[in-house]
Amino acid sequence: MTTITGPRPRLALIGDHGKAPAHVRLDAIRAELPVTTEWVPTDSITGPESLEGFHGIWVVPGSPYENKDGVLAAIRLARETGLPYLGTCGGFQHALIEYARTVLGLEDADDVQYDPDAATPLIVPLSCCMAGEQAPLKLVAGTLLASVYGDAEQSIETYHCKYGLNPDFVDQLQASGLVFSGWDTEGAPRAVEVAGHPFFVGSLYQPELVSTPDSIHPLIHAFTAAVTANAAVTV
Repeated sequence: MTTITGPRPRLALIGDHGKAPAHVRLDAIRAELPVTTEWVPTDSITGPESLEGFHGIWVVPGSPYENKDGVLAAIRLARETGLPYLGTCGGFQHALIEYARTVLGLEDADDVQYDPDAATPLIVPLSCCMAGEQAPLKLVAGTLLASVYGDAEQSIETYHCKYGLNPDFVDQLQASGLVFSGWDTEGAPRAVEVAGHPFFVGSLYQPELVSTPDSIHPLIHAFTAAVTANAAVTV
């Protein structure tokens, strides 16, 4: 474990507190994490300057967010500057929106929760609602996500979501270099990462839902280790 002197690393929990069951679980485990966590309401984000001093960003479940543009600005900051990023459920969905808009130039890419008539419906209802469901996750060998699980081939994960990536855009996103590192048994992407980034992972599943103060999900462990490592570099 990386040891730093001075204040503990600061992790921004970006979301509208109280909107999702995951928030209760996050509050229950925060004291056991090796970082200082601070809730950042989405409507408080006006740009990158709103996140100065943080060593990592976690966009938590609870979409649609009060301030979508603020969430997208935070994700872009993390992606472009190497700031460790974890996005769960809504954080997965919005990481895809940010990438599609900024990298692919699909300026109208959106979640139909915000705009049912979106010109580019990137995030759409899942074929089967996964609220409160557990399902197998197939891990792609050689990815950051697979390494989090000790290079296992599969895991069982917990979901609480109704929306996911429109399958019409999977090939285009992959061709651009985005890495889908976790898939369901039907061939739908359930986790994404940015190749070459120190730590940028989005998961449709919610590792916080199965975490307790005595048992933290390995993805959260790996992420907070990356946040700690980033703090050691930036001190």
